[in-house]
Amino acid sequence: MKDKERIDGQILRLEDKYKDSGQDLSSYLDGLLYQRYLTYWDYINLDTLLSLQQPRTYFPDEEIFIMYHQITELYFKLILHEEKQLVDDRSQNLDFFIQKAKRINSYYEAMISSFGIMIKGMEREQFLQYRMALLPASGFQSAQFRMIEIYATPLENLVHHSKRDQFSPKNSIEELYEAIYWKKGATDLATGEKTLTLKQFEYRYTPRLIRISKQVHNNTIYHKYLGLPPEKKDNKALIEALKILDANANINWPLMHMGAAHRHLANDKGEIEATGGTNWKEFLPPDFQKIVFFPEIYSKQELNDWGKQWIDHIFNPNKK
Repeated sequence: MKDKERIDGQILRLEDKYKDSGQDLSSYLDGLLYQRYLTYWDYINLDTLLSLQQPRTYFPDEEIFIMYHQITELYFKLILHEEKQLVDDRSQNLDFFIQKAKRINSYYEAMISSFGIMIKGMEREQFLQYRMALLPASGFQSAQFRMIEIYATPLENLVHHSKRDQFSPKNSIEELYEAIYWKKGATDLATGEKTLTLKQFEYRYTPRLIRISKQVHNNTIYHKYLGLPPEKKDNKALIEALKILDANANINWPLMHMGAAHRHLANDKGEIEATGGTNWKEFLPPDFQKIVFFPEIYSKQELNDWGKQWIDHIFNPNKK
């Protein structure tokens, strides 16, 4: 009897749900009768997913290289998924803020801990050969990572450190974007010319990145933090989560790339250029770039030492 009453109630709620669609509930129930059962492989589009690895050479390790980058891009999408919720939230709910920051950190930590695949999981000899078929493509061209930065902090915090004192929030989005730090990473140091890698990236993504920058103007995650009441801004759990997020995005993740670049591109005869022509030795070191998403939560000393030993105290506070 209770089951019948429960089912009758569910049917009434379904009728209410579908009455505005112009179809009666009976038609939808017919659809359920005809519909195939959902399988795991159909739900996640497994066959399509496994068909997306298309090596350009016959070296076996190239497939590892492709899959790892695809996995990374999926993690970036997860990070953006959480960032967008933070940006859209107007509740100033502290628990919500902390939860989202911790989720972002969990995605970063999964990527960082797995990066050994790129450092030790491929034969250097194979990499140096198949990489020549990838020109001028480069991981530098990950638009999602640039979006992650734009959602996290205002553009003036992303201006190259050598020009940062020349810019402020009063500058236009376009002016700030033109001086953004990562553009210098794909500029020929001798001539000042943009590499083909950067030109392709700008052509493909500049309109989208400018549009996002305007959408989150004065509404980034950093702005959300600054807008919190004092008692919430000073919350230790929130500050710790944001510091770890900053460290993951702007110190630990670039350092893992440096480790991979050093292993695969450095040799006794000098440095080998990256596939996209990026000057990785100047671009990757965190203490060179000094990109900080949430500068207000740090002391002057911490900011001066950005990318150096102080970060150890965040993850290992009891370490002497």
